Amino acid sequence: MKILLIEDDKRLARLIEGVLTEEKYSLDVEHDGEMGLEIALRGTHDLIILDWMLPGRDGPSICRKLRTSRVTTPVLMLTARSQVEDRVAGLESGADDYLVKPFDFSELIARIHALSRRSTPGLLGSDELRIGSIVMDLTSHTIRRADTALELTRREWDMLEFFMRHPNQTLSRAEILDYAWSYDAQVKPELVDVYVSYLRQKLTISGKKDPIQTIRGFGYKLEEIDA
Repeated sequence: MKILLIEDDKRLARLIEGVLTEEKYSLDVEHDGEMGLEIALRGTHDLIILDWMLPGRDGPSICRKLRTSRVTTPVLMLTARSQVEDRVAGLESGADDYLVKPFDFSELIARIHALSRRSTPGLLGSDELRIGSIVMDLTSHTIRRADTALELTRREWDMLEFFMRHPNQTLSRAEILDYAWSYDAQVKPELVDVYVSYLRQKLTISGKKDPIQTIRGFGYKLEEIDA
């Protein structure tokens, strides 16, 4: 799962980043509201953790802009405001859940799990993605195709997770690059082709066809070609 954290408290952001990295989540962090909104509008994250008070643009304003722009990414709002009317205002701005500071990190993780179960297509239970014979376990961080366990690098995992969350959809190289390389301006789009070839080698096991289709001039698509 790819998460965008928009939080101006850098100490708290570092703590959240450490905890979620240990939980095997891929995390991008932004401290400014305007820049956070710009990244969120790209729609390449599976969840947004959004602070209420931010420089540039506050959390409810960001959330409203996302919803009017038809970005449906789940949003978990963080705030020190604990009054009922504040919680209502946060939810009415378009947030999917609300967590009051200070909070226990175990509750944060539980809220993330709940939002992923509620909103992610392709989940078997709370922790698996399945496309055809490919099964990705998001808790144990393991993947198999049919009865064969696969060993993926972190980058290969991120790319395949992105494909599996968007099955039978053509994804551009730019979209894949944004998701797997976290907007690293030094990375060239051609690197996507290299890593797709790595994935194909690992996914094309005996008796199973290559599930990644090349869409010439645009990008790639993961097809549900077997069961």
